[in-house]
Amino acid sequence: MKYRVTHSTRYEYDEAIPLSHNVVLLRPREHGTQTCLQHQLDLLPVPAIRNEGFDYFGNPVIWFSLQEPHTGLKIVAESEVEVTPSPVPDVTQGPSWENVLYTLASSRDRGTLAAREFAFESAYVPWSPELAEYARPSFASDQPFLQCVFDLTKRIFHDFKFLAGSTKIDTPVMDVFRSGEGVCQDFAHLQLCCLRSRGFSARYVSGYIATVPPPGQERLAGADASHAWVSVFAPGFDWVDFDPTNGLMPPDSHITLAWGRDYNDVGPAKGILIGGKRHWMDVAVDVVPLETA
Repeated sequence: MKYRVTHSTRYEYDEAIPLSHNVVLLRPREHGTQTCLQHQLDLLPVPAIRNEGFDYFGNPVIWFSLQEPHTGLKIVAESEVEVTPSPVPDVTQGPSWENVLYTLASSRDRGTLAAREFAFESAYVPWSPELAEYARPSFASDQPFLQCVFDLTKRIFHDFKFLAGSTKIDTPVMDVFRSGEGVCQDFAHLQLCCLRSRGFSARYVSGYIATVPPPGQERLAGADASHAWVSVFAPGFDWVDFDPTNGLMPPDSHITLAWGRDYNDVGPAKGILIGGKRHWMDVAVDVVPLETA
């Protein structure tokens, strides 16, 4: 399936900013089942310096610097992405969760060694005995690892309420756990915390999904949104994705933007600026399926 993704971010400031340095992760990442066919990033004002490259996790990154006074910043990313359908892994197959832990602890395989860094704590995902205990019922003795993760995914979906605006970017994961509500970013962090607290390797995935309007209504411009889910390392399967916000394993409607330890690694735009006092941000996202040849 092909999609056209438009992600527009607009900042306004109380007073002119003389200097700002910015980092943008808005080019969809390529992997085994996803290809970025086209990508364009427009910046206004036009930056004095602009460089492209990759971050530590291999995500495409653009760094830019604005060195003239400006009272606003507009970032518009337009991408055309092709996602190839692939069979969803049979969660009843593969190693038990006990064997996965043993492999992570003992294997010298390069892929396993690289995966281990996603078992540690990160800025938004601390280890938690309380969340390890919440996850425990999903990990019955000698059960297939992927089946256990999928059970946890569905439990989070049923136990927690999606409520837009109920949290902020830096809301602690334990606050989300105790309140029982949040958004996709929170549920991804929650599941990561559950898994890492039990010793598993899991990473945060940022991206998009296309939304479907109510029957008889047209799609609204900017009505789509960024999305987040998790990917777990399963020996024999490599990395496998799970979406706790929707209680499913992502089909080809999920478009990967970037991955890292948590949101702090893959936020679509961040920077350092001088002055400005208060600022306002407006984000609009459109994900449009395209006809395939």
